[in-house]
Amino acid sequence: MITAQELHSAREKDGRLIENLEEQLAVAPEEFLLRLSLTLRMPAVFLDTLRKEKPEFALLPYAEATRRCCVATRDDDGDLWMALGDPYDLDTQEWLEARINLPFRYRVAHRLDVQAYLSEQEEQFRAMDGVSSSFDQNLLQRDKAHEISFENAAEADSPVVRLVTSTLYDALKAGASDVHLESHGGGLAIKYRIDGVLTSADSVPGVEIAEQVISRIKVMSELDIAERRVPQDGRFKARVMKGGDGREIDFRVSVMPSVFGEDAVLRILDRKALTDQVSGLTLDVLGYSGEMKNQLRRLSSLPYGMILATGPTGSGKTTTLYALISETNKGQDKFITIEDPVEYQLPGVLQIPVNEQKGLTFARGLRSILRHDPDRIMVGEIRDPETAEIAVQSALTGHLVYTTVHANNTLDVLGRFQHMGVDTYNFVSALNAVLAQRLVRTFCKACKGKGCPECRGTGFKGRKAIGELLVMNDELRELIVGRAPARKLKEAAQAAGTIPLRDAALALVESGDTTLEEIDRVTFVA
Repeated sequence: MITAQELHSAREKDGRLIENLEEQLAVAPEEFLLRLSLTLRMPAVFLDTLRKEKPEFALLPYAEATRRCCVATRDDDGDLWMALGDPYDLDTQEWLEARINLPFRYRVAHRLDVQAYLSEQEEQFRAMDGVSSSFDQNLLQRDKAHEISFENAAEADSPVVRLVTSTLYDALKAGASDVHLESHGGGLAIKYRIDGVLTSADSVPGVEIAEQVISRIKVMSELDIAERRVPQDGRFKARVMKGGDGREIDFRVSVMPSVFGEDAVLRILDRKALTDQVSGLTLDVLGYSGEMKNQLRRLSSLPYGMILATGPTGSGKTTTLYALISETNKGQDKFITIEDPVEYQLPGVLQIPVNEQKGLTFARGLRSILRHDPDRIMVGEIRDPETAEIAVQSALTGHLVYTTVHANNTLDVLGRFQHMGVDTYNFVSALNAVLAQRLVRTFCKACKGKGCPECRGTGFKGRKAIGELLVMNDELRELIVGRAPARKLKEAAQAAGTIPLRDAALALVESGDTTLEEIDRVTFVA
């Protein structure tokens, strides 16, 4: 056992209690761990045992595990354990008990075993650091992008580098689409956007640390670290290795000045994962009702006209259009897209990225596309009158045009095109249908909404698409050209079979897939 005198002597030093205690006892690591276990009456766990168990980073994120020198694992019987590298760290134990709502038991582990275990877990997320000479310089020259190392996150010399890399790793494991780094009076708040909802991941005390984290992000993104008064945008790239198969992750960075310093938002773009999803992407995967899928497929099979998808950013508009293209593309038609950016790679489709710095805008690219003999065209977004006019003319001259525009509902789209100066008669003649779409979080299948490690305790995992489909007919076209009030347009649309977005959302509640609070988050109460 460890005597009270030995423990008191270790406490009297520089605050590094567990390290001082081991140094003072001068015994082998295994012996030290056994003595700790006996003194604290806490089971001991060695590295070999940890390796045989399943890590639970959904419960205890990798960033926190690294920072607090502890790890959550589940044994073969399904029991949850917390291995503590420093069993005298009562703050960590209080934090674990407040955060984790599932029953668990403590074990004491040697801190070096915890660090080794975390490092081994990182091997599947191995990335190359562009400043290290030990990595493949030819690969770095080819990519011409700053890359980072997840593998050595636990062993990095700088606590800031360790915090940043472990945070990015945890975000990837959680399936986050964005990482938010928010400076406040006491330090830095770290949040992830998962399934469209912002959730708190960590809080790091210290204003100086917050500034250093933002500076680290700037360096990785090749931004000016001295400039703190104006917004800056950048990007960097990571190469992730899993089982010898490498893939690239793009991080798009936006840094914004705030009253407490600067905030940063990192958009995560995993191109390979997105491409893998698209390879099997159909309307069935999106969760639409049977009648909605039949109508969309019929509209996508038409020889010409325009299909408009609308909704806020992140509502899945582009994904739905890709599903339509994937189902329609049988190799008999020429498909061309122009996008900003090209996020999904579709086989058999010519995809053109917008490059405004080089003069390739949506409008200019669309004109060139029309000279390339297309049958079907996708315009990533209509932002300006010129693009809107060309898209409408394309739909009127024998092309089927898929496109998106930002609006709140199907009828607001009509006003957007009128505001851009597009001739109303031409627009309604070209328009086949408008789809207003939202994404609704659905219950986690593992826990049926109660909260578990699979859903990080939220009760939700995954989303389903809901939509309001306005299919144009002669009556609607006449009302629009005659500038009829919105009330009459709504009545005519519902008489033609349009199901309001709110009703589509309520159907998910009735089927037991989500909650009323969730649909209130994404739809208006009529």
